[in-house]
Amino acid sequence: AVNTTFFGNLAIEGYDPVAYFTENKPVEGSKKHQIQWMNANWRFSSAANLALFKENPEKYAPQYGGYCAYAVSQNSVAGIKPELFTIHDGKLYLNYNLSINKKWRQDRDQYIIDANRHWPQLLAK
Repeated sequence: AVNTTFFGNLAIEGYDPVAYFTENKPVEGSKKHQIQWMNANWRFSSAANLALFKENPEKYAPQYGGYCAYAVSQNSVAGIKPELFTIHDGKLYLNYNLSINKKWRQDRDQYIIDANRHWPQLLAK
């Protein structure tokens, strides 16, 4: 899929962003429960999750435009695997692959500091 926006056309490859918080696992969304936000299609596993997202999309949307959080900490962008996620301080972070997810978890707090510093410039590229 081509990234037509910084979230990509189908956010989180069609996975439900709210379910990461409510079920602590990746859950596939459905075309029946879909909304467009930030030029991307967001899918949800239920009408209830869609309603929660509508109330406060910034609360549930992944950090760094849905790109791999570790990659952003390295001043780069990379795709993600929806099952490789971390919730920290009420924010959703996604990772590229299992080895990157392990590395991310070992020094997460520093990587978040680095990613927050790099993200505004990466977004402008």
